Amino acid sequence: MLPKKTRTRSTVALLAALTVTAAGCSGTATEKTASTAPDPVTVTIAASNATNQTYLAVVLAQQLGYFAKQGLTVKMVSVANGSQTWQDMLSHQVQGVVGFYDHNIDLRAKGTSTESVIQLNQAPGMVELVRTDEAGSITSPAGEAGKKLGITGLGSSSQFVADYLAVHNGVPVEQVHPVNVSAGSTFVAAMQNDEIDVGVTTEPTISALLTKKAAKIIADMRSLTGTEAALGGPYPGTALTFETSYVQKNESTVQKMVNALVQALHYIQTHSTSQIADVVPAADYGSAGKTAYEEALANAIGMFSPTGLMPTDGPQSVDRVLSAFDPNVKGKNVDLSLTYTDSFVQAAAASTASNGG
Repeated sequence: MLPKKTRTRSTVALLAALTVTAAGCSGTATEKTASTAPDPVTVTIAASNATNQTYLAVVLAQQLGYFAKQGLTVKMVSVANGSQTWQDMLSHQVQGVVGFYDHNIDLRAKGTSTESVIQLNQAPGMVELVRTDEAGSITSPAGEAGKKLGITGLGSSSQFVADYLAVHNGVPVEQVHPVNVSAGSTFVAAMQNDEIDVGVTTEPTISALLTKKAAKIIADMRSLTGTEAALGGPYPGTALTFETSYVQKNESTVQKMVNALVQALHYIQTHSTSQIADVVPAADYGSAGKTAYEEALANAIGMFSPTGLMPTDGPQSVDRVLSAFDPNVKGKNVDLSLTYTDSFVQAAAASTASNGG
């Protein structure tokens, strides 16, 4: 087995569950027959709002057969909000989470050992928007005191980012009023019906709001430069996370999942948005259709990691952001090296190189 370095586990309640079956060892050119192949092992992974484009690498790994080629069978199960995914993992209803890396730091500060094993997004892919009829008075997060702030779920990463944007711009967390509106059509409806004044969400919800002229952007974190401008540093987004104990006991299965996801990230980097959209299930386009999905993807393409590695200074920057408002993290000396590992991604890259891939 390829060596792995110290890892970290993190938890973030998110709504998609992936059931992964690992069929024994890979790494040899000889194919096994069905009669000699080991029985598969089932692994479930949770994610929230499964049509969210931040999970694209997982969708592609499934649709393009990358999981299957690794001897894995993956099932995606959607749940209502991000925090629920982490709760499901910690209660062992699922084995892992596809969600934001930041939850690993929050959980570690509370004494729970989780770690991300591959960084799927190098940026949050989020945008903070203001309702169009409020855009004249709210031109930045500094103007949202006393306003209703839409998030995908209480305790979600969208709330983490929204809280920091408020505090970073001089608005105490106590002066904004979070409203759980999930994502997609419910978020759009909340904005159109004046149930929220501002909100933080991802694609394709962002583009749906802009197309309807229901909102305007006041902070754009769909790229590295936009994230730097809004948050003052890098903020790696969606990752695959497990409890540390699970990684230690199931290194082969975790490696196979990472192998498939590294392939999916490479596919994103080497194919057009139209080619990518052709692979995505039509149900993920939403009511706006395929063209709108492609346009939204083009706007957010900079959020995807080209390698799967943790960005330089990413953990330190996320810790700084969380320490500004999160009572679980503020004042805590979290060992950030335990919240993630690059070892599986490095092993996947080394294997690809040795095989001439």
